Amino acid sequence: MVAQVIDGKAFAAKVRAQVADQVAKLKEENGITPGLAVVLVGEDPASQVYVRSKGKMTVEVGMNSYEHRLDADTSEADLLALIEKLNNDPAVHGILVQLPLPKHLNEDLVINSIDPAKDVDGFHISNVGLLGTGQKSMVPCTPLGCLMMLRDHHGSLSGMDAVVIGRSNIVGKPMAQLLLGDSCTVTIAHSRTKDLPDVVRRADIVVAAVGRTEMVPGDWIKEGATVIDVGINRIERDGKTKLVGDVDYASAAERAGAITPVPGGVGPMTIACLLANTLTACCRSNGLPEPEGLTA
Repeated sequence: MVAQVIDGKAFAAKVRAQVADQVAKLKEENGITPGLAVVLVGEDPASQVYVRSKGKMTVEVGMNSYEHRLDADTSEADLLALIEKLNNDPAVHGILVQLPLPKHLNEDLVINSIDPAKDVDGFHISNVGLLGTGQKSMVPCTPLGCLMMLRDHHGSLSGMDAVVIGRSNIVGKPMAQLLLGDSCTVTIAHSRTKDLPDVVRRADIVVAAVGRTEMVPGDWIKEGATVIDVGINRIERDGKTKLVGDVDYASAAERAGAITPVPGGVGPMTIACLLANTLTACCRSNGLPEPEGLTA
């Protein structure tokens, strides 16, 4: 068996096109332009790249982009004051504070100071609670992107056996909640799971989000299973630097029915879903119908 490659780059482009169409419709019919504010504290090189990419794609889909770049030594009081200002700005529908923050800042305090309705990262404790109880929430972008790709590939996920490897608040836990919401039978596995290979082998869907280079070999994968690899690990191989996932792609692709590559799989979906979340937040704040197919 040779696995079908789930092309996250192409699917993300499709999602961004849907968002752009809906944004144009909002402008024409309601005179509203969704606005996304991104706050970057410090000069972390990877964060700078992410923020630049987010700003570019925000403008490309017709939204307003508001970037706030603060010095690394910015005080917590000043950062919280900026967030409060953005919370009260009707032109801003989504707020994202780029992580990680400098060590003198309390990330939990900062994230939980964002208006939950504008929390397009889905990290606010209120959104975590709403998602966990099956209520309408802002959904974390990476798990949302994984869910979109799974729905696109399978149609209905009802009754499927899913294993999520990893228990982070950013991916593992919300991913499990989303799969439960689509009526999967869900196991959250991790480094201390007993008989982890056997647990993974029974799964129709495997979502690997553990942050360990090629931890999941092909012989852990059930024949025909769908594998979503969230991991992005930079390694040196054959004298070159390359990106690999949490799954050993070559061996897994021989057994899986479908698999996401690294790079080009889950990664591109994260920003696409950030834009989708901003659109959703805008519609909700204005009492308008949510765009179909762009949220959980």
